[in-house]
Amino acid sequence: MKRTFITLTLAMLLSMPQVMATEYYDDIDDATRDELADEQDYETDSIHEAAPEQAQIFTPSLTGITASTGKKKQPCIYDMPYSISANYPNYHRLAANTGVLIGGGLATLVILDLLPENSTNWNKKEEAEVPMAERYFDNVMNGPHWDGDSPIFNYVLHPYAGAAYYMSARSQGFNMWYSALYSFAISTVFWEYGVEAFMEIPSYQDLIITPLGGWLLGEAFYRAKRYIVEHDYRLLGSKALGYVTAFLCDPVNEFLGYFRGNDAHGWSARHNIDLTSQFSMSPDGMGGQAPTLSVSLTF
Repeated sequence: MKRTFITLTLAMLLSMPQVMATEYYDDIDDATRDELADEQDYETDSIHEAAPEQAQIFTPSLTGITASTGKKKQPCIYDMPYSISANYPNYHRLAANTGVLIGGGLATLVILDLLPENSTNWNKKEEAEVPMAERYFDNVMNGPHWDGDSPIFNYVLHPYAGAAYYMSARSQGFNMWYSALYSFAISTVFWEYGVEAFMEIPSYQDLIITPLGGWLLGEAFYRAKRYIVEHDYRLLGSKALGYVTAFLCDPVNEFLGYFRGNDAHGWSARHNIDLTSQFSMSPDGMGGQAPTLSVSLTF
């Protein structure tokens, strides 16, 4: 939706210079002349006093200064130029993303535990016989090691999971370095030395490939999503393809966006600028007419 953010009205009294204005007072008494002069001065002062307030109300900002409250709104990183170091962190939304990742990680652990033993290499017999706390301590102390997991897990699913962690922070305004650190924390601290350590010894592949692959793949996902966002969620002219691809690149933010709102939507409405002007004549208050120029800038 286009929003008009500034309307500037310039009154140009071209046909009535200031030296001619006094001629209107020649045929009236001094008291009336002084009263009219004071009224004109008051109107002029009122216009100059109101102008700064009006300018403040309509001040535009891609970083989100709201017109009604004047409060600063969290900027959307997709409105900013691409950068690997610029930082616009939204900690509130990142906290919600982290909660989803933790819940999803616990659910994944349950699903993996239900898979056959040859799919995960988890020792079902040891899991049933050894207490959970003891099993966790033994796995942490004996690791890390090179695991024998399926290449699908080690070289496809783990980098993709790392990229999803990375995008959870990147799309919420964090730069490349902080997003990589966040991906490392989720994959290593929460997952590898967290919930998964109850089931198996931490592995070198997971400690290296998940955060590193997630970093590289995640930044590629971020660039791809920027392209989709800047085309109003269209890819190859298709919105359906655009939405699906955006979800695959950034599943956590796209999923939560259906419930809390997605600031990446409506990119063109915020960035396409339209300048229009209108010239008209209006009464000048002294029996004549003055030209008026109205300029409207929308984006």
